[in-house]
Amino acid sequence: MKLAKVLGTVVATEKDAKLEGFRFLMLGLWGPDNKPAGGSVVAVDAVGAGVGEMVLFAAGSSARQTAATDNKPVDAVVMAIVDSWEVEGKEKYRKGETDA
Repeated sequence: MKLAKVLGTVVATEKDAKLEGFRFLMLGLWGPDNKPAGGSVVAVDAVGAGVGEMVLFAAGSSARQTAATDNKPVDAVVMAIVDSWEVEGKEKYRKGETDA
């Protein structure tokens, strides 16, 4: 699993039939220091995440392990919305707070 921030949405009106009904999110990779880690990825949203939220996502074959994405042509899936995290006993992020 990797940390990311939801940057926005991706719209694709033409897609494989197995992807019908999925919402796609543009994710920015994020580091444990609560700062951008460079790079981005498009992921299927399995949990109803919103723009600006911090999420956990899985990529590769792990992305096809959720109930929603089983046997689907998916390479990344958001499967959790993050409430908080800490590193070495120091809180780095808490949902709803601008500075942790």
